[in-house]
Amino acid sequence: MRTLLVAIALSVLAGVSAALAQAYPSRPVTLIVPYPAGGPSDTLARVLVEQLKTTLGQPVIIENVTGAGGSIGAGRVARSAPDGYTLALGHVQTHVINGATLELPYNVVNDFEPVTLIADTPQWIAARANFPAGSLKETVAWMKANPGKATAGTVGVGGPTDIAAIYFQRHTGTTFQFVPYRGGAPLIQDLIAGQIDLTFGQAANYLNPVRAGQLKAFAVLSNKRWWASPDTPTIDEAGGPDLYSSFWHGLWVAKGTPKDIVAKINTAISQALDDPGLKKRFTDIGQDIWPKEQQNPAALAAQQKAQIEKWWPIIKAAGIKAQ
Repeated sequence: MRTLLVAIALSVLAGVSAALAQAYPSRPVTLIVPYPAGGPSDTLARVLVEQLKTTLGQPVIIENVTGAGGSIGAGRVARSAPDGYTLALGHVQTHVINGATLELPYNVVNDFEPVTLIADTPQWIAARANFPAGSLKETVAWMKANPGKATAGTVGVGGPTDIAAIYFQRHTGTTFQFVPYRGGAPLIQDLIAGQIDLTFGQAANYLNPVRAGQLKAFAVLSNKRWWASPDTPTIDEAGGPDLYSSFWHGLWVAKGTPKDIVAKINTAISQALDDPGLKKRFTDIGQDIWPKEQQNPAALAAQQKAQIEKWWPIIKAAGIKAQ
């Protein structure tokens, strides 16, 4: 009798789960952006949401949940109900680097279901317009002649910009001061205003100021030139260390979200990324949409795994810990 009751209960739960998946989405969906409004991740999210609400068939509300290098916002999703109504926009910091630099109350891999890769933009080294050096080689020479004098803006402590800057210091024999910011928007304002000297930030965030002459870019942290700024040399061409890094964005939901719901979200995002208007707007802000064949959960999981294998040993060897 007990076995029969258990079987009936499991059958009922399976039926409820199937019904929920079939009805999804029946109400507005929340997209958690773990960084401040106006920054590159927020800008990307707002462009995406305009089209996603059409392909998903429900309003998608952006909630900026900031702090602790994006871990507070990501944690909100990890603890949310696994029903597909709370989505996490994340990138290399939230779902790779934070796992090595922070003591988190969740696991960056095991407490999420990957949905899809969205967009990618390289990091580059950008400086205030009137910085005394005119190239990366001149910058290294100037820093060696003026040790500790330059200031580099970073988003948080122990994030991608911070790690790239530390890597750069150790491989060029330079020293400079770190100035942490809560997000990319206030950092770029101070860089344009000349309050800090340079940054190792995501290129999409600085593209328009560089084009307008408000900032200058010394190198892109890639082994090939970036289409959006073809005159900017690669880190290799500029004579810098072997440092390749980008800000790739993906979407996750809470662990245990039904596969049918994950598939519906994935389809809706893939359709949104196909829209010509969205593609143009992403191009305008320097974001590369991932190829169609990589817009799926398996590709996002593989990207996260590969990046963990790349960055965690570097972070741990350097003893980098976020405060």
